[in-house]
Amino acid sequence: MTTKKRICTVIIVLVIVCTVCVGGFFVWKKTGKGGSKSSQKVYVQKVSSLNTASDFKLSNRSFLGVVEAQESVDVKYDSSKTVAEILVKNGDSVKKGDKLLTYDVEAINLQLEQAKLEVERLQNEIASNKSQIAELEKEKKNADQDAAVSYTTQILSLQSDNAKNEYDIKAKNVEIKKLEASTKNAYVTASIDGTVKNVKTVDKLQEDGGDVIMQITEEGDYRIKGRFNEQNSTDIMQGVSVIVKSRLDDSTWKGEITSVDTSPQKNSDDMYMYSYGSSDEMSQSSNYAFYVKPESFDGLMLGQHVLIEIDNGQDTSINKTGIWLYSDFICKDGKKNYVWAKNEDGKIEKRYVEIGQKDEDNGDCEIKSGLEKGDYIAYPDKSIEEGMTATTNEADVSVPPNDLDPNDNTDGDDNIEGGDEDIVYDGSDEDGMAIDEDMLASMTDEEIEEYFNKLYGEEENAENADGENADAADADAAFAE
Repeated sequence: MTTKKRICTVIIVLVIVCTVCVGGFFVWKKTGKGGSKSSQKVYVQKVSSLNTASDFKLSNRSFLGVVEAQESVDVKYDSSKTVAEILVKNGDSVKKGDKLLTYDVEAINLQLEQAKLEVERLQNEIASNKSQIAELEKEKKNADQDAAVSYTTQILSLQSDNAKNEYDIKAKNVEIKKLEASTKNAYVTASIDGTVKNVKTVDKLQEDGGDVIMQITEEGDYRIKGRFNEQNSTDIMQGVSVIVKSRLDDSTWKGEITSVDTSPQKNSDDMYMYSYGSSDEMSQSSNYAFYVKPESFDGLMLGQHVLIEIDNGQDTSINKTGIWLYSDFICKDGKKNYVWAKNEDGKIEKRYVEIGQKDEDNGDCEIKSGLEKGDYIAYPDKSIEEGMTATTNEADVSVPPNDLDPNDNTDGDDNIEGGDEDIVYDGSDEDGMAIDEDMLASMTDEEIEEYFNKLYGEEENAENADGENADAADADAAFAE
């Protein structure tokens, strides 16, 4: 074997070794079994926390509520006054501010006169006491020591009486002002709109005792009580339109927020409570109540739990049940849809899913099959690959943040040409001449040399052939001589 042939053989062997090593590296990179891909961590979230379906799920504009009896207000009267006339009867509808009963003004005027006379009497008594005190002071100056002590005692007693009388006058003046106001407002008015119930007669009041003369119940048999948190209080205002959704079927009702109670609600009842933060009182937020009046109560039951949503003109024809996800989570594999999901081994895998209805306005779609609410999925990213480790701890994430357009859910493996994932080393040399790896592995040294010569040594072989022919010609000439 010539020196050139030996050199060529060495080069061929080196090319084969490099080819095998480089090819193995890319296979290792592709499968992720070299440890780098499997050790990379991808952040995943529970499907139930991402579910946009309305069943049992609150959004930032959704609130839980319960159907309860309408508000009922007790109407009390001033037992110190005499009721002149009750102006309403059971079943009457009243508006806020309507007169319900009147007091006996003559009796009030009599009390007023008596109070004024009492003030006048006290003032006269004070004046009389002051005169006595002045006289006693004069006599005390001319009295001996024992008599002076007696005068002092009398003076102090009269001064004490005057102090008490002055206090009584102040109290009577307050009473007089109240009585004067009573003569101007000698009636009781309704505090809410509603229907009058349980009216008692004056005789019945005297028989039963107490000060509740009637009740007023708001119009309608029921109302809906909702709860909101101070963190989402900006959505709750009187007059805001809402949509009430049943949690039993597809029924919905339109309604309006009629009142808002800004007193913090207690946790003692069975209403759903929103809890934020730890048990530390300073880290929690308060809850408040609001009340909704639906346009109709048909189909609603006392005690029924419902979902209340702020009505922003959304289409309520789509009843979202089961699993609904934002379309950004859905990737395409040809005509198939899939999500990046955590498998039972804690690794990322392509999970093919069946898509149902789509809500174009909200940008979400129904997942008919392929996912459960307890599964975990990742937001699509071009760097995610099967075999990576799933994690729910954002601090552990090693995959870089998604730098794709939010609407770009294409899969790099299937649709991006020329990417790193599609590069497979084909054994080409630096001049671009292809080397068939599999064929070389099955050749003998002589066959490899011949194959190599075809690729690299065509010109050289031609030169060698010319040289050998020249040598042969010289040899023949020399032999002939």
